[in-house]
Amino acid sequence: MVHYILAVLKSFMKFVDSASVRIEGGKGGAGCLGFRRERYIPDGGPDGGDGGDGGDVYFQGQDGLNTLSEFCFKRLFRAKNGQPGSGQNKRGKSAQHLMVGIPLGTKVYDLATDELIGEMTKHEQTILVAKGGFHGLGNTRFKSSINRAPRETTPGFPGEVREIGLELSIMADIGLLGIPNAGKSSLIRQISSARPKVADYPFTTLHPSLSVVSYYDKHIVVADIPGIIENASKGVGLGFKFLKHLSRAKALLHIVDILPVDGSNPVKNFLTIEKELKKYDQELANKEKVLVINKIDLLPEKDRNTVVQSLLKDICYKGKVYNISALNGFGCKDLVAGLFKLVIKK
Repeated sequence: MVHYILAVLKSFMKFVDSASVRIEGGKGGAGCLGFRRERYIPDGGPDGGDGGDGGDVYFQGQDGLNTLSEFCFKRLFRAKNGQPGSGQNKRGKSAQHLMVGIPLGTKVYDLATDELIGEMTKHEQTILVAKGGFHGLGNTRFKSSINRAPRETTPGFPGEVREIGLELSIMADIGLLGIPNAGKSSLIRQISSARPKVADYPFTTLHPSLSVVSYYDKHIVVADIPGIIENASKGVGLGFKFLKHLSRAKALLHIVDILPVDGSNPVKNFLTIEKELKKYDQELANKEKVLVINKIDLLPEKDRNTVVQSLLKDICYKGKVYNISALNGFGCKDLVAGLFKLVIKK
């Protein structure tokens, strides 16, 4: 029974990178209609107090979040109403503001106007998305020289109501590229404490994931997305659904399997991803790249340099290259050191 419950919970804890929610500011409290009624004070006059303001709604950045899955189950966020005023000129208590945590890298849109309200980039940064209603006025406010016993009050004003769209682009220093089974997840397991799924079939990575890689006292964040295949621009495989999560990366790490188990050509695999990347976004395609040749241990040591140089010539690549084995860790320490130098440089 316990295993069943855990399986159900796990199925709901999926990665979600877009959501729409309804946001409602709290209503202002009503003003009070009141008069002083005390012994020996026949002309007490009005003493109705104002109401309290309704609560505002804010989004707040939280660096511990990396998915919008919460908003699949809760789509209405409403701040509390202000309390009404009371006699003896007492003002009602204003409502507390409602803070809703969202992941860093989230863009906030007004769905009615398609306006970009703001973008969450820092921990505990706040964005006001719905203003609470203004408080109502008590009858004391309407007292004048010609109106000694006013009976006018105003109700609290309703809070702002908005339909909000959320779009998440995870924030990472390095983004991983590669065809399915190129070894991205294996590399993550080798250079970080993360344990993504690894198997001998394609698309073991079904959604983007973040991993923290440490080097002495420094840390960088690496983003892994599902593998890209030919005609991803037409929706083949998982298409371009998650490529936007690499848009914030400072550099891209393209992993090439030098000896694919499916017998495919490493040169064609590399060029396929580069072509699909350009179809998606030229700016993303132009980001600085680091090429990683994986599974180099499967080649005889005397042939490695020849095979790698031939590959580089065929793909016309002149940037930084690392030969590694994600499975046994060969070359991974040098790769991590190189990535840190690259990130710090930027």
